[in-house]
Amino acid sequence: MNILKFFTAGSVDDGKSTLIGRLLYDTDSILADQLEALQSSNRKNDDGSIDLAILTDGLRAEREQGITIDVAYKYFQTEKRKFIIADTPGHIQYTRNMVTGASTANLAIILVDARNGVVEQTIRHSYLVSLLGIKHVVVCINKMDMVNYSEDVYSSIINKYKDLAKQLKLADVNYIPVSALKGDNIVQNSVNMDWYKGESLLHFLEKVDTDNLDKSQLARMPVQWVIRPQTDELHDYRGYAGRVLSGTFKVNDNVTIIPSGATSTIKRIEFFDQFPDAAHAGQSVTIHLNGDVDISRGDTIVNASALTQDTKLIEADLCWMDGRALDTSITYLIQHNSKTTKCKVSEILHKVDINTLEKHDADEFKLNDIGRVIIKTADTLAFDLYDDNRANGSAILVDSRTNLTVGALMFRAAM
Repeated sequence: MNILKFFTAGSVDDGKSTLIGRLLYDTDSILADQLEALQSSNRKNDDGSIDLAILTDGLRAEREQGITIDVAYKYFQTEKRKFIIADTPGHIQYTRNMVTGASTANLAIILVDARNGVVEQTIRHSYLVSLLGIKHVVVCINKMDMVNYSEDVYSSIINKYKDLAKQLKLADVNYIPVSALKGDNIVQNSVNMDWYKGESLLHFLEKVDTDNLDKSQLARMPVQWVIRPQTDELHDYRGYAGRVLSGTFKVNDNVTIIPSGATSTIKRIEFFDQFPDAAHAGQSVTIHLNGDVDISRGDTIVNASALTQDTKLIEADLCWMDGRALDTSITYLIQHNSKTTKCKVSEILHKVDINTLEKHDADEFKLNDIGRVIIKTADTLAFDLYDDNRANGSAILVDSRTNLTVGALMFRAAM
């Protein structure tokens, strides 16, 4: 069954957690003990109904303050699809948490409070969606019950958001008027908004096509382990294990090993105890090649017709995630898939004000800052540009002094 990964974004009090709670509650995706705890909770809405946000507010501070602080993942399924939801925080001080939760999503749900319309936080969240290359966006105009389900309010918000979407080059944007609190247009179409002729949120999520980009020409598999038992039974066994990032590998395909440039053909593919003719994106497999090829952990197997970038100088967007500011004088570690090497930030090109989208000159990056930098690596990386292949176009920066992840990178150009 096809899986849709999506995340929610919105300002504090826009109703992100309530919307997810409503989806889970109305699709009967809550376990019996969760439902019992929900019904016995002291936290209620103003009208005395159950506060569904409790389902995703897992931290004590979240329950006490009524806000989302960390990313919460929830899982549910219908007869048509499986879903993985990331409930991400909306406050600017938790930008790094939102970037983390959104990094693997196929779709973004951006909530807009019908009473307030498009605000600074809406611009910031939409910019992050654009930065992360998320192709599908659903703008849920929430709390329609608090504006008397007004079509005029809904239309005015759509008109304003369309200008923002055009500026950010968001191609596939859909709009749904909802009330997460009352359940309007979440699972079932609302009788209070008969002027809305579109689908409910759940029906849209069940049908949206996230496989619209054919990556078969961009087959990539970083080698995580070279399997060489050297036993009497498996004396000549040599396999290269890893997870296929993108595309499809087939038996007899011509492949190239990056960074060495060695070439070979695929002799056999192992998937558990099976020997399929092809390995697809997301599968963890062992590939056997014809001939003896020098391959180590950190190398990448690619299909020979689509070579990746091969350079030590990379222009990238950087989201800084550490309380300690970026120091361009020290050496960091860059981890790209299974490859780890030393690097330095050789130049800061600009920093983005994510509330206004203006670019400014900068000489430092602090917590939650986003901008563009030039990275110089000690070894070459087998990467694609982020716009071409998200799965192979990103990396993380690690502070070797603390072993903490301090930044997320999206590769934009090879230099």
